[in-house]
Amino acid sequence: MKRVFTISEKSVPGFPVQFAWQKTLGNFIAVTGCNNTVKIFDRHGQKKNEIGLPGSCIAMDWDQDGDTLAIIADKSSSIYLWDANTNKTSLMDTTMKEPMSFLRWSKSEALLAAGTAKGNVLIYNRQTSRRIPILGKHTKRITCGCWSSGKFIALGGEDKIITISNHEGDTITTTSVKGEPSNMEFIVMKTDDRTPLHETTVSFVVGQKTLYLFNFKKPGDPIELQFQQRYGNIVSYKWFGDSYIMIGFSFGFFVVISTHIREIGHEIIRASNYKDSLTCIAISQSLNKAATCGDDCIKIHDLSDLTEIYAIINLEDENKGLDQLSWTDDGQLLAVSTKRGCVHVFLTKLPILGDSCSTRIAYLTSLLEVTVANHIERELPITVSVEVEPSFVAVGHYHLAVGMNNRAWFYALGESSVKKLKDMEYLGTVVSMCLNSDYAAALFEGKVQLHMIESEGLDTQEERETRLFPDMDNKSRILCHALTGDFLIYGTDTGVIQYFYVEDWQYVNEYRHSVSVRKIFPDPNGSRLVFIDDKSDGFVYCPVNDVAFEIPNFQPTVKGILWENWPMDKGVFVAYDDDKIYTYVFHKDTIQGSKVILAGGTKVPYSHKPLLLYNGEVTCQTQSGKTNSVFLSTHSLLGNFKDLEPHELKQILTQTLMLKRFSEAWEVCKLLNNQSSWNELARACLHHMELDFAIRVYRTIKNVGMVMSIEQIKGIEDHNLLAGHLAMFTNDFNLAQDLYLASSCPDAALEMRRDLQHWDSALQLAKRLALDQISFISKEYAVQLEFTGDYVNALAHYEKGITGNNKFQEHDEACLAGVAQMSIRMGDIRRGVNQAIKHPSRMLKRDCGAILESMKQFSEAAQLYEKGQYYDKAASVYIRCKNWAKVGELLPSVSSPKIHLQYAKAKEADGRYKEAVLAYENAKQWDNVIRLYLDHLNNPEKAVSIVRETQSLEGAKMVARFFLKLGDYGSAIQFLVMSKCNNEAFSLAQQHNKMEIYADIISSEDTTNEDYQSIALYFEGEKKHFQAGKFFLLCGQYARALKHFLKSPNTDDNLAIEMAIETVGQAKDEALTNQLIDYLMGESDGIPKDAKYLFRLYMALKQYREAARTAIIIAREEQCAGNYRNAHDVLFSMYSELKTQKIKIPSEMATNLMILHSYILVKIHVKCGDHMKGARMLIRVANNISKFPSHIVPILTSTVIECHRAGLKKSAFGFAAMLMRPEYRNKIDLKYKKKIETMVRRPDTSETEEPTTPCPYCEFLLPECELLCPGCKNNLPYCIATGRHMVKDDWTACPHCDFPSLYSEFRNLLQNESTCPMCSEKVNIVSLKKIADYTPYLKPEVEQ
Repeated sequence: MKRVFTISEKSVPGFPVQFAWQKTLGNFIAVTGCNNTVKIFDRHGQKKNEIGLPGSCIAMDWDQDGDTLAIIADKSSSIYLWDANTNKTSLMDTTMKEPMSFLRWSKSEALLAAGTAKGNVLIYNRQTSRRIPILGKHTKRITCGCWSSGKFIALGGEDKIITISNHEGDTITTTSVKGEPSNMEFIVMKTDDRTPLHETTVSFVVGQKTLYLFNFKKPGDPIELQFQQRYGNIVSYKWFGDSYIMIGFSFGFFVVISTHIREIGHEIIRASNYKDSLTCIAISQSLNKAATCGDDCIKIHDLSDLTEIYAIINLEDENKGLDQLSWTDDGQLLAVSTKRGCVHVFLTKLPILGDSCSTRIAYLTSLLEVTVANHIERELPITVSVEVEPSFVAVGHYHLAVGMNNRAWFYALGESSVKKLKDMEYLGTVVSMCLNSDYAAALFEGKVQLHMIESEGLDTQEERETRLFPDMDNKSRILCHALTGDFLIYGTDTGVIQYFYVEDWQYVNEYRHSVSVRKIFPDPNGSRLVFIDDKSDGFVYCPVNDVAFEIPNFQPTVKGILWENWPMDKGVFVAYDDDKIYTYVFHKDTIQGSKVILAGGTKVPYSHKPLLLYNGEVTCQTQSGKTNSVFLSTHSLLGNFKDLEPHELKQILTQTLMLKRFSEAWEVCKLLNNQSSWNELARACLHHMELDFAIRVYRTIKNVGMVMSIEQIKGIEDHNLLAGHLAMFTNDFNLAQDLYLASSCPDAALEMRRDLQHWDSALQLAKRLALDQISFISKEYAVQLEFTGDYVNALAHYEKGITGNNKFQEHDEACLAGVAQMSIRMGDIRRGVNQAIKHPSRMLKRDCGAILESMKQFSEAAQLYEKGQYYDKAASVYIRCKNWAKVGELLPSVSSPKIHLQYAKAKEADGRYKEAVLAYENAKQWDNVIRLYLDHLNNPEKAVSIVRETQSLEGAKMVARFFLKLGDYGSAIQFLVMSKCNNEAFSLAQQHNKMEIYADIISSEDTTNEDYQSIALYFEGEKKHFQAGKFFLLCGQYARALKHFLKSPNTDDNLAIEMAIETVGQAKDEALTNQLIDYLMGESDGIPKDAKYLFRLYMALKQYREAARTAIIIAREEQCAGNYRNAHDVLFSMYSELKTQKIKIPSEMATNLMILHSYILVKIHVKCGDHMKGARMLIRVANNISKFPSHIVPILTSTVIECHRAGLKKSAFGFAAMLMRPEYRNKIDLKYKKKIETMVRRPDTSETEEPTTPCPYCEFLLPECELLCPGCKNNLPYCIATGRHMVKDDWTACPHCDFPSLYSEFRNLLQNESTCPMCSEKVNIVSLKKIADYTPYLKPEVEQ
């Protein structure tokens, strides 16, 4: 609260000080002390008059209009009247002889009541100057009184009597009280009944202790309210609100009570506001505030919440305390008198005067002070002291104007200083003023004067310095105006909005509205304008295209508009009234055209007037002369939104899209990161025709289709066509159609409706746009109607669709097909069938046939099926008609087994079995075919062949029964087993001694263990051990099976021993194994069996080490017997098995296999004519000749011959010398003997040196046929094609046995041979691959 001025004790000496504010206006305050004068000051503290009195002032009061101040003085019977308008004082003679003691003006009329020291009363009418003296109203001094809102007056005096009189002075009622009354007021008391409320109750304080409520309509029922002693005396009370009283007590308390009849006497609020004393209470209804004073401070409370202190004004220099307190009627000023004799006046409510220009604001901060600020640009506020209390304020880029009535004062605004420029008088009272950088425009009495603010020093033409609007010949009145940087804009009572371009000094635009324009609010550059008309409707007007758009949900209480000054939100503006700010957004470019939307509402704090809108922040002016910021609810969440919850982010997304802040919406969508949010953003971009941003969004969500669609239309210049495409993309098809039709390409509307299958709309459009398309649309519409079952309309549209043009033959055929189908469906069968038969389409005949079949028109349906070559369908329908002749005709073309079956049954019933069998065969009904062959056609051979072919169980039973009748038990058993009748087959075999047959048959079938056991027991009884053992093995009884196999007599193939080995292998029983080993070793019968059986046993038992040892023995025996291939195969198979089981291979086995393989390679190389390779392998074999005892001489002979052929003469000589030993000499073939003897007699020791190749382990160069490396002592892997050691850069392996080979040599070998020399499997040369990673082959698999 700002102190405006102080009237010191020097101006008004003495205590107590009385003061009274001018009623209504509050422009003057009358103050008196003890110096027999009343001084009158204006609201700024300037003394206006001083009235001398014959004695000290007893009382003074202002009339209801504030025009006249009445004063009475001690020991004087006169009344002093001061006129506020003329500043003159007059003395009124009351004609009373005794001095005056009381006076009070009426609340509603110019009536003054005055009381005297002896209890007489004078009523004075200021308008008529009539005086009514009333004698004897009271018997003693009148001390208090009050007027009602009507014409009643209540008076109280020292005689303790209360009188109620009318304005003529007639007494209505009286009552006596216990003490002297004071503080008298007329009030309205609420009651429970609903009778009209009048001021019939008088409240007053009795003896400073009791509050007395006296209803003069019910004089016998007064209410006395007494309070606690600790409160002290009642010093003041005030009525407020809905019949509430606020009472102040001398000890610092105040209490609020209700006077409602049900709550009376109840203390609603009690507070101890002051430590020592409370002296006065004042209430301002206009501010809704209450003030109390006491001690050295004033405390202000809001009436809506009296428990909270709104403000405190400390007067620390007033150590004697405060006295009286009073507010002006408008609540702007609060005066307090002190016990020191001063009066302090505080500003509690300022007139809310302010203006803005761009981001600069000017507002009243005191009665004679204006502050100019620009918080957005962070400029320091400038305070301007003005000469008068202004009624209007205007601010421009560089100037400030304030004024009242018809005068205005102009100031130039510097960076930190203010310079007064001039003051100017206008031809009438200025209603409002606007400024720009050079000009001022003042509105007065329906006219606007535009003039330069500073014309001195500027080279301006005289006619451009000032101009009055409207022109002289225009009789309209201007109701509102605005001034932008370029334009003067005004609105008139005839509804015209004029744009005057200041630079060209001429009118540039005119808009005519239907009713008068009351207020206009242009945006900062004047390109858009909001105006409010006489109906309180709001519109956004765009002068560029001269179109006005109505503002939706525009409240009639709206007082003003503010446009957004933040450059990024150009289309945002707010409308405000006393309670709320409404945020609107003007969307200029949308697919629906320009439009205004209501974005939301924000509550306005009490007594806040919006001055400036910037980025969602509204700067408001308050009654206290300060500014306060209100954030719009539509912008409340914008800003930093990184730590917000998803539901808050969704709200932000809605706000940003409404405000067209797509960049912020993008960031929100990145945080939300869900498809629906991205789609919402994309749809908004399409709605606002922001195509590049929409493409960016759709790319982000990988919607390729939308990206391509938008890219295709992006270059379209026709606004309506582009908007139509976008409306279609957003599924607003009706809007899209309207836009297409308004565009340069109306056919797009037809194309869209066709694509959407909106055929009704498409036909309507085709009638307007493309008559040649009606036939095609009718056909498509007919297809849809047919699908929905509307056959009548479908037929009509099919008929409309026929063009009769050969160019559209396919289309016409489709229409004729539709006519045929719809005719049949509508019951016109003859027409439909004829149409279908004529039509070339098979499919149509099938479809029409199906419709006829569903309608039970079988003969026509069958006819169409037959015509359409749907023979199965035709035959099926003919069967339903019992037309067997037609069925028979069609049968060769029928493929359906069902139809053949029906036909077969019919023919069988007629006894035509051959035809029936043929039909049954076509129907794949083999049981019936077998039945007819056996029962009627006497052809069992055919029946048997069919059973064998089809494996039919029922057919097998029939054939079995047939053979049983003939006595062919073997065949009967066979077919019983085939039909799964094992028990019957077993019994039959048992009865007729055919068990061997049964056993042979059943062992090839999928049979149960019980069946095998039955057979085994039968053979056991018959002492047929081999068969018994075989079937015990099949049913898993291994011990019994082995017993029978060992009892079985030996045959040439020793099959029983093989079966015994298989039995032990499956049983995996140690006892059985030992039993069989004993048998094989001859322990049981003294006859050792062949070692190969022991080998097979170990293999069956997966005892690979024992099998390997056995395999070596077997191979050695085979080798000794000269069966080298057998020995090789035994060792190879064992080698492979051990390798598979990842068991180390015995070195003896590996060596023997290598020597045997070398021997086998000799034949291959000699056969191919490669004598060198053959000689090298023979040398290796001859060096191990002891392993070939059966063929020592032939092998050595071959070695000599091959070495001689290959030029290895030294090696040939060595082996020839060996042959000359006595034990071999006589065994040499005579053919070669002489030659060998000559070789020994005449030795030639020349020898071709063997080539060297690197060791695959250590790269040591050694002879290519050497398999032990002298460098690293490793046994080297050998090539299965040549017998040489492997070389790492020429490595391959057999695809079957995985033995290594030299790639080049193996390929050469396969040119002549087709099998692997190691495993004898066929190898395709294409399947050979060079191996880069040969290391697995170097890992030792052989025991070292």
